[in-house]
Amino acid sequence: MIEREYLRKIRQVEIRTRRLAEEYLAGAYRSVFKGRGMDFESVRNYVAGDEVRFIDWNVSARMNATHVKEFKEERELVAMLVVDVSASGDLASGQQSKRELAAELAACFAFSAVSNGDRVGLVLFSDRIEKYVPPRKGRTQVLRIVREVLGCAPTGRGTSLKQALNFVNQVQTRRAVTFLISDFMDSGFERVLKVTARRHDLIPVVVSDPREQLLPDAGWIVVQDAETGEVVEIDTGDPEVRTAFAELTAQRRVQRRQELRRMGVDSIELITDQSYTQPIRQYMDRRVAQRYP
Repeated sequence: MIEREYLRKIRQVEIRTRRLAEEYLAGAYRSVFKGRGMDFESVRNYVAGDEVRFIDWNVSARMNATHVKEFKEERELVAMLVVDVSASGDLASGQQSKRELAAELAACFAFSAVSNGDRVGLVLFSDRIEKYVPPRKGRTQVLRIVREVLGCAPTGRGTSLKQALNFVNQVQTRRAVTFLISDFMDSGFERVLKVTARRHDLIPVVVSDPREQLLPDAGWIVVQDAETGEVVEIDTGDPEVRTAFAELTAQRRVQRRQELRRMGVDSIELITDQSYTQPIRQYMDRRVAQRYP
């Protein structure tokens, strides 16, 4: 990608995502994702109506008078964007590749976070960790994240969700809102995903291309796996082949969704040729409804 086209692409991503993030998602983000909790600030004399569970019995014994603990809410959050840049992300049967969609999503979530005064960081991964950008605030950080996603030339071709999640758990020791943006073409990551979901507010964002769900009627075609290099011939002119492929991919989507739900994780599923605005809004609305039934 030449420099002028690269800069134009970054600007287009900013224009498309910033308004959505700041006008709608920032408010939903604020409602859904709370601060890390309540931090102890001081103690004071007990007054009628104070909750008994906040009594500091040690201080009360020393002072010979009942004292209660006071807390302040720690508002600031960290949002971590964990983005898959493996070779399968380059697939683009339409105008947008999965990598380009991932960049827009990363920008959208990042603008929502910085509009709320939160810090946002980035982890790019393939079958290894490709890049780590520590969390910071501000528009400059968002634009850097977009540049890193679009401009990354990964050294690995495969996908390791396990390595990515283990890395997040190592570098982000305090609870964070963690957006895992990937096509999830991997296996053996279930255990670490479950651990990550307990430590962080984990949101899997599954991106796919239409050609991964439905085969075109194009006769015999040669298909190469972008990550493994494996080459196979498929007779897409055979209706039974197309039907079997569609049923298999649909079954895999259902199984993945059910597995995530068993772990208590609600995912967002997006396709490159469809708008991501409505699915993200629906996800946020579900989270708000769950928090404020």
